[in-house]
This record gives sequence, C-alpha cells and structure tokens, in this order.
Amino acid sequence: MKVHLLQVPPEGIHLVGKEETEILELNEPHVRPLDHVAYDLQVGISGTSLFAIGRLWVDVELECVSCLRRFVYPLVVPDFAAQVDLTGPEVIDLTPLVREDILLVLPAHPRCDWDGKTTCPGLRAQGQMVDAEPTQVPSAWDALDDLDLKPKIN
Repeated sequence: MKVHLLQVPPEGIHLVGKEETEILELNEPHVRPLDHVAYDLQVGISGTSLFAIGRLWVDVELECVSCLRRFVYPLVVPDFAAQVDLTGPEVIDLTPLVREDILLVLPAHPRCDWDGKTTCPGLRAQGQMVDAEPTQVPSAWDALDDLDLKPKIN
C-alpha cells in the first residue's frame, strides 16, 4: 500500500480500497485469508511526517484450537494509526505497518465459539459441556493483603 506524496493535498486525502492478501506474508497453514485486505484511511502530511488513520479489515479462515474445525473470523483493526518520517523517498510504503497491525489482532488461540453463538464441539466431554468459564486461580499477590504493615510502637 503505497502513498505518492505529491498526490496528497494539504488538507489530506481519503483512501478506500483493497490490497492483495500477499501483503500479509502469512505462511501459517492454520490461517488463510479469504478476501482482499480492505482499508478506509485518512492520509495527510503534518510537518515532516506522513500520517494515516482509519480502519483495516479482512476475513480469515482459522482453525479452532479445541475441535480443529475451520471457521471464518472477521479480522478488524478499528483504529489503525501510523506515522512515517519523510526522509527522502517520494513514495511511502505503508504495507509493513498495515501488515503488523493486522497480524497483531490475529487471535493467538482461535476458537470457533468466538462469536458467543457457536458451540464448540471440543467443549463436549462424554455428552456434557465442560465449564467454559476459566477457573479462578488464587493470585500470589493475595497474600500481601494479609500482611500487617502498621508500625509497632513499644
């Protein structure tokens, strides 16, 4: 996603479009983009920097870590923001910044029940649902609440 500096007017420019999924450089067999990477950005120049703010999105097919079922996940970066110092080239490539923000919102442990509507077959154990709520583990810091830190006067 390249921005030509001479095409950015003083008031900025609104860019809407799509890029090929190859810009993501995904080599993961469990992650497959289903469509182009879409963007809706406001791009401008402020002083010696180019800025871009807006929204990025792409639908990806992921594999559930519990049941190994493949499912569609709408990957969205609602508040994309980037700033690039203008150090010489007339064309600024935002691709690495776009790629980084999209990869950061990929779930580390994707689950097919992410939407709250789907029931993951991996949660079934002999016909019964396993408790989907995480169990509360006592924190090591809770012991500090019991400390008596008042100074003792003799």
